[in-house]
Amino acid sequence: MANANVRVRFCPSPTGNPHVGLVRTALFNWAFARHHGGTFVFRIEDTDAARDSEDSYNQLLDSLRWLGFDWDEGPEVGGPHEPYRQSQRMDLYKDIAEKLLAAGKAYHCYCTTEELDARREAARAAGKPSGYDGHCRELSAEQAEAYQAEGRAAIVRFRMPDEPITFTDLVRGELTFTPDNVPDYGIVRANGAPLYTLVNPVDDALMEITHVLRGEDLLSSTPRQIALYKALIELGVAKEIPSFGHLPYVMGEGNKKLSKRDPQASLNIYRERGFLPEGLLNYLSLLGWSFSADQDVFSIQDMVAKFDIEDVNANPARFDLKKAESINADHIRMLDEQAFAAACEPWLRAPHANWSPESFDEKAWQAIAPHAQTRVTVLSDITANVDFLFLDQPVEDEASWAKAMKEGSDALLRTAREKLESADWTSPESLKNAVLAAGEEHGLKLGKAQAPVRVAVTGRTVGLPLFESLEILGKEKTLARIDAALAKLAA
Repeated sequence: MANANVRVRFCPSPTGNPHVGLVRTALFNWAFARHHGGTFVFRIEDTDAARDSEDSYNQLLDSLRWLGFDWDEGPEVGGPHEPYRQSQRMDLYKDIAEKLLAAGKAYHCYCTTEELDARREAARAAGKPSGYDGHCRELSAEQAEAYQAEGRAAIVRFRMPDEPITFTDLVRGELTFTPDNVPDYGIVRANGAPLYTLVNPVDDALMEITHVLRGEDLLSSTPRQIALYKALIELGVAKEIPSFGHLPYVMGEGNKKLSKRDPQASLNIYRERGFLPEGLLNYLSLLGWSFSADQDVFSIQDMVAKFDIEDVNANPARFDLKKAESINADHIRMLDEQAFAAACEPWLRAPHANWSPESFDEKAWQAIAPHAQTRVTVLSDITANVDFLFLDQPVEDEASWAKAMKEGSDALLRTAREKLESADWTSPESLKNAVLAAGEEHGLKLGKAQAPVRVAVTGRTVGLPLFESLEILGKEKTLARIDAALAKLAA
């Protein structure tokens, strides 16, 4: 059921390259907003100056555009809650931290790292929870002044309530956290810099986010944020607590959580290999959600029409590269011929193509493209599939040569050349019959007979339909390549 009041956010940090887990989170938020006719807010969490970079920020924007996501509020779009980069909102966080302190919702903590570590170790040894023990919770003014006189710097801690916190997770159902498992926590560093624990819920509150859909790794921070929301509501900063839904982990090899450092996690790898955005998003949507029991391939528009967060499965989802490639191949088949030809363009030019620009034949490409479309898994496959058309000589692949050129291949090639010379070169069927007849003369079926011809002409043992390829390459080049192969065999 549509709900135009739905407001979700995607709020990555601009550190490193975008990864597929991040994309899955963006997809579920975007699809949820579009399904309900709501608002998709794109926000940049760039308060960590040591790790954030402008290059990563630009990559994020470029990646979202490539994937086809649009945002209703955010960088380069604007909106009623500008700015949408946290680094430009510092005064706002400082103001709210001061309000929390004034209302007794937060307090200054003067504990040193060494003191905290020692008390945690003692708590563990006693079999007690090892979180912050509330040491500075009720400091008197005199105690605070004494710590200040020692030159101690204070962080700001949020004061957690002493009762359990219960909420209904949209993916996992009702969850309860007891006070001993959610101690008071820091919201402002000693140098005055606000922490994620403050800025994230404050921005959600001010931007009136209704649903927070994010990774399972952030589940443990949810009770802290709910308590902070209640305090912000009392201060008149927030209107309501959003609904939370925690998305399942994406698992990699060995059933370990797919981390940013895993090679297969980087979005750039899939983009560089020539995944279609539609194919990649289709596959990522299946990591925790399903379109139907018997359909894995669908358009993003169909996904949006059907997607709801309550249908997401809480169980971890395993990233399967073979399945991703298979779904991408299906999306390539779904393109019309013109769209496929256009999508392949980057892989027909330098640096991907190993032929000179003047060697590229547009007419030959348009003729071969429909045959290639049914054979490629990712768009980058196209380069090796069609290079025989545009190179002066086919690629030299010694493994393919050794596999195809068995004893007697020279005699077969000579017969095939004779048959091809007199064949009708406007008909792939005629070229097939010529090679078939050559094979029969040497006691070979078509599969064995065409292998030496394919390697002589294309350089490889596998590729596009052979006889359509020969027709497009043309009689003169085909016969010249067979002659060159015969010369090599004779040598």
